[in-house]
Amino acid sequence: MQKSNSDIGGKAIAISRKPNNRDKTNVNNKIRAKEVRLIDPDGGQVGVIPTYKALAIANDHGLDLVEISPNAKPPVCKIMDYGRYKYLQTKKKQEAKKKQSTFQIKEIKVRPKTSDHDLKVKIGHIKKFIGRKDKVKVTVIFRGREIVLSEHGRQLLAKIAGETEEMAMVEQYPKFEGRTMIMILAPKNN
Repeated sequence: MQKSNSDIGGKAIAISRKPNNRDKTNVNNKIRAKEVRLIDPDGGQVGVIPTYKALAIANDHGLDLVEISPNAKPPVCKIMDYGRYKYLQTKKKQEAKKKQSTFQIKEIKVRPKTSDHDLKVKIGHIKKFIGRKDKVKVTVIFRGREIVLSEHGRQLLAKIAGETEEMAMVEQYPKFEGRTMIMILAPKNN
């Protein structure tokens, strides 16, 4: 760890700088094995040769000697442009991140005696959430003696599923959890 002094406002402050040790790949002179299994730039096997000869071959090609599999006996090294290799690896990670789908689970709560107008408003919210590729957890809450209206709650969830069937599919069919009935809707894969 290096330390340097910086003079700010008449006071000396010690600033510590840590070297960037993110990349653990051994390249060129950092390879410590006596012999390596060498792969040429075209992907062909050269064989097991001393490390100094492999470095000389890499220099002749104007490329780097990169340790691909350090745990093998002997380690496997490939002749390649290491800067380009790292660049392509970061590009692959970025592409994978872009293709990764993320969604949230939104929750809509209704009661068994929810009026038709309120239900239409809630269905509008469900359609908006499904349009944004989010999943929706529809919960019917039973309070007190409303628990005897469980069949009415099932009909309510069936009505919601029917109203949203053109854009959503039922991922989890209605089931009871305590005093609530839950159904999960997911966007259709079109």
